[in-house]
Amino acid sequence: MRSALVIGTGLIGTSAALALTARGVAVHLADHDPEQARTAAVLGAGTDEEPQGPVDLVIVAAPPAHVAGALADAMRRGLGRGYLDVASVKGGPGRELEELGLDPVLLSRYIGTHPMSGREKSGPLAASGDLFEGRPWVLTPTRETDTEVLNLALELVSHCRAVPVVMDADAHDRAVALVSHMPHLVSSMVAARLEHAEESAVRLCGQGIRDVTRIAGSDPRMWIDILSANPGPVADLLSEVAADLDETVQALRSLQSSDEAKRREGTDGIHDVLRRGNAGQVRVPGKHGSAPRAYETVAVFIDDQPGQLARIFADAGMVGVNIEDVRIEHATGQQAGLVQLMVEQNAAPALTAALRERGWTIRQ
Repeated sequence: MRSALVIGTGLIGTSAALALTARGVAVHLADHDPEQARTAAVLGAGTDEEPQGPVDLVIVAAPPAHVAGALADAMRRGLGRGYLDVASVKGGPGRELEELGLDPVLLSRYIGTHPMSGREKSGPLAASGDLFEGRPWVLTPTRETDTEVLNLALELVSHCRAVPVVMDADAHDRAVALVSHMPHLVSSMVAARLEHAEESAVRLCGQGIRDVTRIAGSDPRMWIDILSANPGPVADLLSEVAADLDETVQALRSLQSSDEAKRREGTDGIHDVLRRGNAGQVRVPGKHGSAPRAYETVAVFIDDQPGQLARIFADAGMVGVNIEDVRIEHATGQQAGLVQLMVEQNAAPALTAALRERGWTIRQ
């Protein structure tokens, strides 16, 4: 791949353009808002000048509702040798493209893809050339997909240092409804409870509520586009969640009862939903997408000052302990926090002892 045209210079399009430019690909940028394309160009994602001839790969990074139209326009104008989109929904845009009456040869030059990465912020200023590094990038080829186009898509994934995953388009849409679209709505519904809550209650927010509501900070307009393209599978999953909620509410009401049998029934109901939650949570892939592993947590108190994390990591490195994961919980009303270092279980005692020797306070 020597040249590419990115149509749509938001977070995903600009991030892909930055990664390609860094690998020496000549990238051209286009957007319905020319100012946004110019911003991406200033950031080093490529040039907002039109290509002089067909590029190797046209990447459409438009909202799902506009993907088919943008692809059809690019194909009819002969802008590239291969075409792909990066929308978060695959079945609908692919079928819409087929319904536009394009020549089958042109359709064979297209492949649907979806990089499973993003941020709560949108637009070119939020973009990063390493946004996709180590993340799954779904490819949805059909029997008609040209091999050259599949290879171009794989080359794009490689340049972005992502991990290719091949799926059927409709299976992909059901999967992202489960792991992305439905959780986003649930997160938003939990966060909505805070909108008019008492300030005294909101001040008690800890890491748990931050974890649950983090993704609720995303752009509503972007999510309306996504959910409008995949409403059926998301609605089906929310119906199942609603049934679980009804059962959980009934179980909690039973716990209020003065009848011992009802309280036992309520306890069993709550235990069941928590047990099923445990069983689902352990299936979430672990580090680098591998099977989840149990790590030991070493919790260290730190002051909110420059260099504290660097010191902890350096001290861990001095005793040969690899930090597998890290979380920070900030103290309420204090310039301090708790750093949770996840390490292999057999490394935890040595790390705890070493950090204590170097003056760190460890929470038991």
